[in-house]
Amino acid sequence: MTIYIGTAIPRVDGKAKVTGAAKYAGEFNVPDLAYGAVVTSTIAKGKITRIDTSAAMEVEGVVSVLTHENRPPMAEGDSAYKDDVAPEGSPFRPLYNETVLFSRQPIALVLAETWEAARFAASLVHVDYREEKPTTDLFQQRESAFTLAGEVFAWSLANPRGHAAQAFAASEVRHEADYYTPVEHHNPMELYASTVIWEGGGKLTVYDKTQGVQNVQRYLCGVFGAKSEDIRVLSPFVGGAFGSGLRPQYESVLAVLGAQALQRSVRLVLTRQQMYMLGYRPGSIEHLALAAKPDGTLEATSHEAIAMTSQYEAFARNDTTWSGALYKSPNAKYEHKLARLDVPTPCDMRAPGAASGVYALECAMDELAVALKLDPLELRLRNYSDRNQNEDLPYTSKALRDCYHQGAETFGWQKRNPEPRSMRDGKELVGWGMASGVWEALQMKTSARITLTSNGHAEVACATSDIGTGTYTIMTQVAADMLGLPVENISIKLGDSTLPQSPVEGGSWIAASVSHAIAEAAHAVREQLLSHAQKAADTPLAGLTAAGVTLSGGNIVSAQAPHRAMSFADAMRHGGVDRCEAERSTNFKDNRQHASNTHSAIFAEVKVDEELGVIRVTRVVSAVAAGRILNTRTAHSQIMGGVVWGIGMALHEETLMDHRFGRFMNANLGEYHVPVNADIHDIEVIFVEEPDAIINPLGIKGVGEIGIVGVAAAVANAIYHATGKRVRDLPITLDKLQR
Repeated sequence: MTIYIGTAIPRVDGKAKVTGAAKYAGEFNVPDLAYGAVVTSTIAKGKITRIDTSAAMEVEGVVSVLTHENRPPMAEGDSAYKDDVAPEGSPFRPLYNETVLFSRQPIALVLAETWEAARFAASLVHVDYREEKPTTDLFQQRESAFTLAGEVFAWSLANPRGHAAQAFAASEVRHEADYYTPVEHHNPMELYASTVIWEGGGKLTVYDKTQGVQNVQRYLCGVFGAKSEDIRVLSPFVGGAFGSGLRPQYESVLAVLGAQALQRSVRLVLTRQQMYMLGYRPGSIEHLALAAKPDGTLEATSHEAIAMTSQYEAFARNDTTWSGALYKSPNAKYEHKLARLDVPTPCDMRAPGAASGVYALECAMDELAVALKLDPLELRLRNYSDRNQNEDLPYTSKALRDCYHQGAETFGWQKRNPEPRSMRDGKELVGWGMASGVWEALQMKTSARITLTSNGHAEVACATSDIGTGTYTIMTQVAADMLGLPVENISIKLGDSTLPQSPVEGGSWIAASVSHAIAEAAHAVREQLLSHAQKAADTPLAGLTAAGVTLSGGNIVSAQAPHRAMSFADAMRHGGVDRCEAERSTNFKDNRQHASNTHSAIFAEVKVDEELGVIRVTRVVSAVAAGRILNTRTAHSQIMGGVVWGIGMALHEETLMDHRFGRFMNANLGEYHVPVNADIHDIEVIFVEEPDAIINPLGIKGVGEIGIVGVAAAVANAIYHATGKRVRDLPITLDKLQR
């Protein structure tokens, strides 16, 4: 029997995507469809005193203009606007009242017979404001930042290890510095959109770009006081999201408002500029203080993060405690603070918290290695920890040491001359840098349903999303192996709020979570098949239990005696049914006795033009330990994408704010720089073998986030090695090198 888990089968949804058969949220057409266009505020803080929509209403084809003054009813209390992953605070409510909380806030919705008419009319809406001076500078608010309590933040404050400040002061070798990561924005190919189909009788079908259809469905029911059966949300394909779609975005609310006002179907597609108001990686100031003995043994680690959030919500992720998952340090202190600004609430962006915090940590470790005159890799090996230092727990598995060795050997690290500016290629300075990566190996309760028909075809259903990472494919592989069928006999249904329960797709937890739900459902199907087969008078499976049979090639087979078998069709015939169906949920063991993480080692080569300061990342080796890899092709793509994003973080990405207006100024793909083909050279990915029988039965950890973590630090460290100049604020641009 063919085994599919662990192989590189092509994406099962690939053909639909390259032929255009895959439909996205803004592509579902129905008769009598109206089109929406959003009017956004021109100020960052204040009150709307007047909205004049008369000129817009005179445009041919315009049907209505909705504002806070004439919109359909919406819920009053905060609880109705809380979604599954909402932070503390009062969630933003589009078109709710006259208050302006951030620049380019949606304040009106134009509805028209054509998209062009709606866009033009939106430009004619005139708004008067009572403006207030916004506060948008993180550095100005640094001193007024407040300590965030709750979850890991409260735990880390309440449980420092030893006495970090005293140990730092007494140590012989010390390093202390600030590292800055700017605001970064998601720029997925697909624009955020909702197509709301008016079904009549108050029922709606909503096609929305999201990472969690059930999250959006519950949110819309809360906002509009609707019954669960009255709103169905679908998102069969997502053209990239990477955290920006974890929470419901405002386009879904506005599209539903429009549909209710007109009692007809409405489509709303946001512009690229408007997407810059949907959330972002928050800018942060990361303060690191490391101290060590002359032999490189860490004595103290302190990490304080100050990150930006909005005035109305307290968004934060764990920036600071990652050193405890990597290195031994008897004295450690972590603190996470927030600075409230007049900006939209930040949101999750690939490896939230870790991408920023580990950048600072791993640059600080490199600087400590320089101070110690010690090889950066050797420093990490001398402080390697087999236990999570924060909780003093062993790992379910940790193959980071193997990542170091295999990555270094593949990269050729042993040939590195440690002196800065010592390696050259013609007119270019050559630098080699490295860093560690770490992320959580998470798993969430998820349900899946399998329907196996007598012709040997299985449909697998779960409400989870595929945001481009390959969920369709890995669900197919796992189901094929569990049911003993070829992948051609498996069909996947996902991205539908009416399907079995799933959390939002994020945090690298979906692969492990949905795979085990499928395995549980397949086990139940196997039990049903055996029960049906044993109803035959001369059954070859008499006396066997479910543990004693397997499914293979469309047959239920004795594990010990393969000649004892019966086809699925015969088993169902004897049971008097034409299908077996089972829905099951994951039931993960409580691993409070172990820590669970993925790890990586990244080695980067840069070449810097000595005269011009132009930086090229010419080579990257990423060695990843992430448990069992379900599909080596899609996983490889995930890590490569993460490396490219890490290069962008190091050299390109930065959203710039004009503090006079409180406005992001480069909210477009022309001025927000991301890596293009010419910026990317050789990337080699190594998957280090890491069996893990503790974390879950299939040993899956997930690979979505780990690819980016540590990459920016490896590039930054390589630039220092090439030039002898340390740049601590990202992105590293030629002007910073030449200051």
